[in-house]
Amino acid sequence: MSTPDPLLDYPLGERRPELVTTPAGTPLAEVTLDGLRSGRISPGELRATPQTLLHQAAVARAAGREQLAENFERAAELASLPDDEVLAVYTALRPRRATPVELEVIAQHLADVGAPRCSMFVREAAVVMAERGQLRPAGE
Repeated sequence: MSTPDPLLDYPLGERRPELVTTPAGTPLAEVTLDGLRSGRISPGELRATPQTLLHQAAVARAAGREQLAENFERAAELASLPDDEVLAVYTALRPRRATPVELEVIAQHLADVGAPRCSMFVREAAVVMAERGQLRPAGE
């Protein structure tokens, strides 16, 4: 298998389907509605893997879309986390849902579980939210 070329191999699912798998390693070709109905594939398998998201980041970066590439890289970090943790981060980043301390706890947790880009994003968001008065005051 050759090294992926972010521009020539896009879209991955069509040009390099061997690079796209489920979290359990099921090849893209085997991800079908029949497979889901028969139980060969569980609903939990219908999600992007960190590696696929990193390939998408490379495509975006090669096309000059740096911000999109960074979004895919953060998504790759979150892809291995349980859904409830991802939802908790999302909820905390909504206006007046978290205090500065709560956001720092989330940022540290993300750093601890190997999501440094997401950790930095939460810390940056906390600064911007504080500037805009969008943090929940402590004690509320």
